[in-house]
Amino acid sequence: MIERVRAALVTADDTMLVIRRTKPAVPECWVLPGGGVVPSDESREAALHREIHEEIAGKADIVQLLHTMESDGERQFFYLARIATWSFDDRTGPEFSAEGRGEYALEEIPLTVEALDGINLKPEEIAHVLRGAIGNGSLGCEATL
Repeated sequence: MIERVRAALVTADDTMLVIRRTKPAVPECWVLPGGGVVPSDESREAALHREIHEEIAGKADIVQLLHTMESDGERQFFYLARIATWSFDDRTGPEFSAEGRGEYALEEIPLTVEALDGINLKPEEIAHVLRGAIGNGSLGCEATL
């Protein structure tokens, strides 16, 4: 089974980092930073740190596992993480130079249900989980780390 890791990256300003994906002939959508776990990764958390470094040249503190979902031979692990610094201009992931992968744009959205409702975050299941967590206050800076 393929494993992927993704992070709801919350900043000190109570915003969340998301990546806007634009591909030809495909509706625009947003995803959480992350990617595939590879055999050289010591753990899922190590894979997430590697992916955050590759995708946004950032360092994050992983707080907890938020949600796990399975579909079509793939298991995805979604984590809550805090991030203080990042540099989208310094990203190094191989997907950014791959032909036909479309465009990636890092965006910072307010940590509100309204802001989340304003984007097409995929998969919808994690968008639903995040709406609930935002609604109950478990994602903001004041939440227990």
